[in-house]
This record gives sequence, C-alpha cells and structure tokens, in this order.
Amino acid sequence: MTKTAPPAAADTPAALRLARDVLQIEAAAITALVERLDDTFVRAVQLILDCDSRVVVSGIGKSGHVGRKIASTLASTGTPAFFVHPAEASHGDLGMITRRDVMIAISYSGESDELLTIIPLVKRQGAKLIAMTGNPQSTLAAEADVHLNVHVAKEACPLNLAPTASTTATLALGDALAVALLDARGFKADDFARSHPGGSLGRRLLTHVNDVMKRGKDVPAVRLGAPLTDAILEISRKGMGMTAIVDEHDRVLGIFTDGDLRRAVERGVDLRGAAISEVMTPSPLTIAATELAVEAVALMENRRINQLLVTDAEQKLIGALNMHDLFQAKVV
Repeated sequence: MTKTAPPAAADTPAALRLARDVLQIEAAAITALVERLDDTFVRAVQLILDCDSRVVVSGIGKSGHVGRKIASTLASTGTPAFFVHPAEASHGDLGMITRRDVMIAISYSGESDELLTIIPLVKRQGAKLIAMTGNPQSTLAAEADVHLNVHVAKEACPLNLAPTASTTATLALGDALAVALLDARGFKADDFARSHPGGSLGRRLLTHVNDVMKRGKDVPAVRLGAPLTDAILEISRKGMGMTAIVDEHDRVLGIFTDGDLRRAVERGVDLRGAAISEVMTPSPLTIAATELAVEAVALMENRRINQLLVTDAEQKLIGALNMHDLFQAKVV
C-alpha cells in the first residue's frame, strides 16, 4: 500500500522573504508604469470618451481574469463595459461587438492566437482598438489604435514564469484608466451608488432621512402647555423613547426623552403636577428629510443621542427617527 507523503512544513523565514520580494517586485512594476505614462494614455482615455457605445474587454488566461475585473470596474464607475472571451467570440459572441464600440485587448506577449484571430474582424466592423501588452513590437500592439505598454522588468514568480507582476501592472493601469474616465465624466458618489443599489454602499449613499423616518400619527408629539403625564403617555404609546413638544403651528419647541424623565425623577420633580415646559430640552437638534440617513447617524453619534426630530424649512415637525430605525434600514 502506497504511503502518502506528509504535508510540507512552511519555512517561516523563507516564506516571509519570498512574500516581501513579491510585493517589492510588484510595487516596482507599478512604479515603472508611473514613470512611463505619457500621452498615449490620454489618447486611450479620449478614445473611450468619444465612444457613444460600450467598451468591450477581451483577453485569455490570466489576462482574461484581469480583463473581467477591468470591465467590471469601468462599468461601476460610469463607463458601460463588458467582457468577451476571445475563444467564445470566434464561435458567435463576436456578434456582441459593434462598430461603435471600443475594444480593450489584453495580452502580455501581444501574440495570443485567440485574440489575434478576432482582431481583424473587430477592426473590419469599425470598432476602435486599445491594446494592453508588454511588447510594443508585438502583432497586437501594431494593430491597435492606441497601445498601452505594461512591460515589467521581471515577474514576481521565482521562476520568472507565472504572470504575477505583469498582471498586477495591467490591473493597476486598468484602474488608472477607469479613474481617469470617472473624473472626466464628472462621476459622483451618487452615481456610484446607483450602480451598487444592493450593497451596503448603495444603502448608505441612496437612503435619505425621508425613507427611514416615522411620519404622521406614528410621530410622538404634545403641545407646549401639556402636563408632563401626557408626554409620558405619548412616549409609551409611540415607542420611540421620546416625544416632540410643538406649538399650535406644529413648530418644534423642544424634546422630552426617556433620559429627561430619569433626570426629572432624580431631581424630585412632581410627575403628576409638572408641565412639560418645565422638564423638556428646548431648541433640540433637528434634521431635514432630504438629508442622507448617514448624516443622521453622524449627528446622533456626535451628540450621543438616540433620537432625532425631522423638520421642514419652517421648523414644523414632519417626522422622527431613532437609531433603531437606522439599524433596520441597514444604514448603520
């Protein structure tokens, strides 16, 4: 019966040395890109800005994986983009590419057969071509309208074989392209959130106070002349741990919270005989319904409070929210 060899034990000093070498080599590859960047990068940006259709990214192997990420980053930052596998393009997916598109073809050698097979057909349709290669003299570079040079001095792989530094450099240049386009288009945080509505970032950037607040009969409120007992009952009925105090025009004059009630008890206030005006907190902090919910979170955390009244431009009470509402909306 054949015995299996025991798993190899990691050599800690060697592992750390190799890890540091990899990071230094890849950092050096990106630094070299910074120094090499020139007007060809600007031409690539302009080519995409002039495009009234989509960016089609293609590559095979590790370049394909990098290409998928570049396409995803472009799409989420305001540049419509998608990935097409070059082998699948040769079997029908070429129909996804139109003459109005810009293709970004990625191949470190610039000689990938699968890409070179479809490039003449893409160009014949009239689509523009941006090539990202490590070889300016390659066939792919020669075919391109714009060539972006991602050459690296060496790979981080000790054998200098596995794509490591080269894929890192290509990915970084793709990010640089996406960010330059984002800036040129005036793409803002709200635009980014619209591309990410299902994530926490989308909730944080798209949820407004108006979406979260209690409104109408659910908002606890009593008039300025009300007895303290009415305020206590209103707090109990509405379950928000506080009540607003308003005048006859519903303008906010004060707030009374569970904390205020405890402090009143500690001071020996006659709970049955006192008026709400004697124990309320006047001129409370308020927020507009149009503000982002994250702004409400920041206000509440900075002031160490758990409730917030919502008012309009005339300081009329239109809503209320507490930290529990924000937790439920997954804003916090």
